[in-house]
Amino acid sequence: MAEQTMGKPQAQRIQLLKVLGPAHVWALGVGIVLVGEFMGWNYAVGKGGAYGALIACWVIGLLYTCVAMIDSEITSTVAAAGGQYAQAKHTIGPLMAFNVGLYLVLAYTMLEAGDIQVAGQLIQIGIGELGSNVNWEPFTILCLAILAWLNYRGVFMTLTVNFVITAAAFLTIIILFVGLQPWNPRAIMHHADLLTDLPYGWLGVIAAFHFGIWFYLGIEGTCQAAEEVRSPGRALPLGTMTGIITLLIAAGLTWYVSVGMLPWEYLGWDLTLAPLFDTARVSGSKFLHVALFVGTLFSAIASANGCINDAARAWFSMGRDRYLPQWFGAVHPRYRTPYRSIVFLIPIAAIFALWVPLAQIITFSILSGLLNYTFMPINMWNFRNKWPIGSIRRGFEHPFHPLPAAVLLSLCIVTFFAVYLGYGRQLLAMMAFYIIASLWFHFRRYRYVRRGDQFTMAWPKPLGY
Repeated sequence: MAEQTMGKPQAQRIQLLKVLGPAHVWALGVGIVLVGEFMGWNYAVGKGGAYGALIACWVIGLLYTCVAMIDSEITSTVAAAGGQYAQAKHTIGPLMAFNVGLYLVLAYTMLEAGDIQVAGQLIQIGIGELGSNVNWEPFTILCLAILAWLNYRGVFMTLTVNFVITAAAFLTIIILFVGLQPWNPRAIMHHADLLTDLPYGWLGVIAAFHFGIWFYLGIEGTCQAAEEVRSPGRALPLGTMTGIITLLIAAGLTWYVSVGMLPWEYLGWDLTLAPLFDTARVSGSKFLHVALFVGTLFSAIASANGCINDAARAWFSMGRDRYLPQWFGAVHPRYRTPYRSIVFLIPIAAIFALWVPLAQIITFSILSGLLNYTFMPINMWNFRNKWPIGSIRRGFEHPFHPLPAAVLLSLCIVTFFAVYLGYGRQLLAMMAFYIIASLWFHFRRYRYVRRGDQFTMAWPKPLGY
């Protein structure tokens, strides 16, 4: 119990800075996710064909629209670092909060690992096209080190950079779409020749849900900025909802141009690193070739940058609440960042980026994210039942409750089955890991938790208590 007496009172007064607005929230959410349009989603084509990937894109888009609606209400009301982890503390309890915190950290850290792996390999390809042969690993480590330094120095600078490079990456998708002349589809694109029926039937479509998640995975990361926004009731819903709209548009454009230029058998191949970049290369336009190289690289860097931000804040929140050693709950006295959590998680991302195949890294991230989404409907029902509309001041009230929660839970169950079809062993291994972690928390770590310190919201007692 010695850890309960650790921590100096003056250290507790150092808080994260409230400096962010809606544009930063948009940049955090879209910046993390936009890389999914540039790489990773194409594995869905290998599962269900081109049309199967499109169906998965829109069905999973509905899943994430429900996620965005639920998050916008709860996070704008529970405005604390940690996102869904902070929500779970207030609405369900410590064991659920601990697991949700782990879901978030692993989802973002694995996504970060995939991002920097792609960034390093893309730089290798670019230099190779100039006539030189280099290894991608040093560039991966260099990208990670620069982004870690940026996050260490401050959240405002980090997310301002993210806003610029995310907007630039999104613009390259628009440029590619226009450059391929969609008003004259047979001039360059050949959908009629390349598109086929569902090669593996409707079971293949369901299997495609697994990687359809990659179009949108990470938009829930906007919640991690809740403690650092100036106006949670405005910035979080506005940034999150405009973010999901941006991603839905980008996903549709990405599918359209890719399947109009590349055979589905090639798109679904493991060695297709960046489908949009490959699409630009076969277009014959040097300008599009260079633009999509830059866009793909920017998207990977922006995503990794946002993931470092989000993973560190979830880990920091768990340390501050003593779910993890309190050492992780420190805030830098000058930069006001969770610097210890940032530094601790970087080597983990580097290990996975250097030695684990991309498809497996993506699956690790997807499974952790999917477990988090499964928690969210339960969280929403608890939140509305314990504190009905009118009992507390909400930053935002999402419409149609409980329909979004029911749709989200149903789609999560179907997507778990989709993951099982292709990665059953990895799914079971991840579930075993979380069960072991839960047992460790219950028997070893819970003794250090101060339950009364976690309820930071000045709310009345829940209905029925």
